[in-house]
Amino acid sequence: MRIALGIEYDGSPFCGWQSQPQKCGVQDVLEAAIQHICHQSVRLHAAGRTDTGVHALMQVVHFETAVIRPITAWVRGVNAFLPSCVRVIWAHHVCDDFHARFSATQRHYQYWLTNQPTASAIYANKAGWYHLPLDIKAMQAASAYLQGEHDFSAFRASECQANTPIRNMSTASVEKHGESIVFNFSANAFLQHQVRNMVGALIYVGNGKYPPEWIKSLLQEKNRTLSPPTFSPNGLYLTGVVYDAKYDLPDTQRKLNFIL
Repeated sequence: MRIALGIEYDGSPFCGWQSQPQKCGVQDVLEAAIQHICHQSVRLHAAGRTDTGVHALMQVVHFETAVIRPITAWVRGVNAFLPSCVRVIWAHHVCDDFHARFSATQRHYQYWLTNQPTASAIYANKAGWYHLPLDIKAMQAASAYLQGEHDFSAFRASECQANTPIRNMSTASVEKHGESIVFNFSANAFLQHQVRNMVGALIYVGNGKYPPEWIKSLLQEKNRTLSPPTFSPNGLYLTGVVYDAKYDLPDTQRKLNFIL
């Protein structure tokens, strides 16, 4: 039997999604909690491997089990064995051809940046921070160059193991909400550190160091050394994953909401 789960987590205490020998990954604590319910070892497969400190409003995973339990056991039962920073939102029986990673057609990420003179104590680890004023219109113009199919080598981590740097970006936009700036990205898949590297480059445009057209030149040069340093993981959220309607999954997309 194959079960899919929708997961939310605060990535601050973890070394990323993926299981590690020291058991510091979100995958480690979630697998351990599920094993309390089914009394057998399980292996989780996720839609995306978030990095250290990166959060998820909606991560989708699946696992195999021969144990029959009410569907609520995979939500309330599993949550009873999880730390408060990780929660199962929903559980759903899926057919054998469903795969959390390979069946996904789109991933959505948002990056929350606080743009104010001092870093927020309340939002520490939950939002990125930049202290100087940023030109939102210039950043919006620059983000448009990221849309479409490109070779994103300029925004790829040196240790990235993806077979190809080519990705199709359906959404790249920037919004201002009071003292917060939200970057929205949607693509068929993402390279390691790609979103954080794109955010860093857009901030360099926003602070006036480069014009919006610089983003286009980075894409054309395909050289990571010409791009800014990787930006903080604190404000990065995996917010949704898109699947074919045939899988009849519960809602797999969420968004950051701001009370202004």
